[in-house]
Amino acid sequence: MIPAARYRRRRPVSGSSPIQDCSTAMFASLLPLLQDMSSSILALGAKHSNWLACISFVLALLKSLPFVALVIPGTALLLSIGALLGAGDIPFIPIWLAISLGAGLGDWISYSLGQRYGPVILNSRWIQCRQALYVRTKRFFDRWDWASIVLCRFFGPLRATVPLVAGIFKMPQQRFHVANWLSAFLWTCTLLLPGWAGFKLL
Repeated sequence: MIPAARYRRRRPVSGSSPIQDCSTAMFASLLPLLQDMSSSILALGAKHSNWLACISFVLALLKSLPFVALVIPGTALLLSIGALLGAGDIPFIPIWLAISLGAGLGDWISYSLGQRYGPVILNSRWIQCRQALYVRTKRFFDRWDWASIVLCRFFGPLRATVPLVAGIFKMPQQRFHVANWLSAFLWTCTLLLPGWAGFKLL
């Protein structure tokens, strides 16, 4: 097992590895599919507004999970949902609650996985292939402690990994939950309000 302390001293390696190149190429090949999927989801939400809260909850949940967040265009979709709210007669509060609960639950799952399977995750291939992201996340967590849970929501690359690292390094549960749930509701407002207000003011 590789001690966690070794990761703290590691520096991001310049250049790209074959694994990173492969990951980039794979993501590029999936991009048209993801764009089509995004359009379909938005069309479904616009046509069946009763399903929009469920769709929003699932998107926010997936966007908060470290193993899937990098391939889910959740932020752009959630911003577009704000525009849907402003353009139609869909109530704001239920969608706000659904996204907030999804985001908070996703981070809670990540934190719990880190708490329970920390050593396994640190030595997993997923971490080994993302050394630069891991080091950056750990430094961010070391610097900001509980506030990192709040701040990471507004930094895309770290949003899904900071809660995982917080669990691995045993952040007290009470501090995590306060920061997690307060920031989830705040973050959702910053996503929905621009699109919603933009259409309401037209």
